Amino acid sequence: MHWTERHVDPGAYRKVVGRFATGVAIVTTRLGGTDHAMTVNSFTSVSLEPLLVLFCAEKVARFHDAVLEAGVWGVSVLPASMEEASRFFAHRGRPLNGQLARWPHHRGESGVALFDAAIATLECTTTDVHEGGDHSIVVGAVTSMGMPSEEAPLMYHEGRYRRL
Repeated sequence: MHWTERHVDPGAYRKVVGRFATGVAIVTTRLGGTDHAMTVNSFTSVSLEPLLVLFCAEKVARFHDAVLEAGVWGVSVLPASMEEASRFFAHRGRPLNGQLARWPHHRGESGVALFDAAIATLECTTTDVHEGGDHSIVVGAVTSMGMPSEEAPLMYHEGRYRRL
């Protein structure tokens, strides 16, 4: 039987993969002078040689086309104190203008926004984009990084925010 012929209930699938605890990050990009941002828990290191990371972007999200066109993006790994920001940037359809104003941030070398309270930041240049069903897998070369805060990380497990 080919794998696509099996029936797996999407609701059950979400529960099963939700057992994998993840960190939470906000990925940002800047296109035409406008900031775009999206909460992700699909961020991971890929390679040490060269330095590569990836995140997954849902194809219907406006962030998807913006980040692919811009070709540069930032990752701010969130501390537990930034749960509100995580929730805000996970919400669809929010206004783009002024969306970053509530959270202190700075511009990286590529011009993308990086959150000051992040426990880790990276700037990346897109190297590859792969099909992943209803998402695109965006791979990027790391061009800069930092560790601005020593707070405990924000975690996501079984559909809820958690703290260590």
